[in-house]
Amino acid sequence: MEFKGLKAVFVNCTLKKSPEVSHTRGLMDVSAGIMEKEGVEVKHIRLADHDVAFGVQPDMTEHGADKDDWPDLFKTIFDADILIIGTPIWLGERSSIASLLIERLYSMSGHQNDKGQYLYYGKVGGCIITGNEDGVKHCAMNTLYALQHLGYSIPPQADAGWIGEVGPGPSYLDKEANAKNNDFTNRNTTFMSYNLMHLAKMLKDNEGYPAYGNSRKDWDSGKRWGFQNPEYR
Repeated sequence: MEFKGLKAVFVNCTLKKSPEVSHTRGLMDVSAGIMEKEGVEVKHIRLADHDVAFGVQPDMTEHGADKDDWPDLFKTIFDADILIIGTPIWLGERSSIASLLIERLYSMSGHQNDKGQYLYYGKVGGCIITGNEDGVKHCAMNTLYALQHLGYSIPPQADAGWIGEVGPGPSYLDKEANAKNNDFTNRNTTFMSYNLMHLAKMLKDNEGYPAYGNSRKDWDSGKRWGFQNPEYR
């Protein structure tokens, strides 16, 4: 299989700024390493290192924020065929920074591509979750739902994660955790990585989705394809 030409961006939503160790980045690096070996161009963003304003507009400096790095970060994210969101678990939920990322991605969702489809059509999304408490599937469920609602395509097994015992204890990169030898995590991370690449390649080779039945531009101009208002009796 040939994956050269694909681009992936890993957005780490740890609450820690660099150079603090991020255990989430540790597992993200496993997936990134697989993709790089397959010829995918990989970039990393640690969102905590940037001044990203709260809000749901493309540039929040136009709405009162003193500074907003999002417009430049968005260029990198949108340039990629694959987006992988990594987040730790806090109180059973994804991090506040992961929610901020979703909100800022949403700020661009009203824009359209050349076919009149929503902007993220043809791009692929997945997520990686780490922590010391339950919540991997819950966080993945919320994150993947948000991505598909925005227009990202989600392949099978699009999430991977690792958790230690409930409560305080070793994290993913800690030697005593022995997480690197967890077969379940390694298998799921591998499957996720390849499924993301497979779907991204299929979409890219076919220039995304056909505009038949999903173009906002055509809908607004009056086209309705197979839709018909139901008749009530």
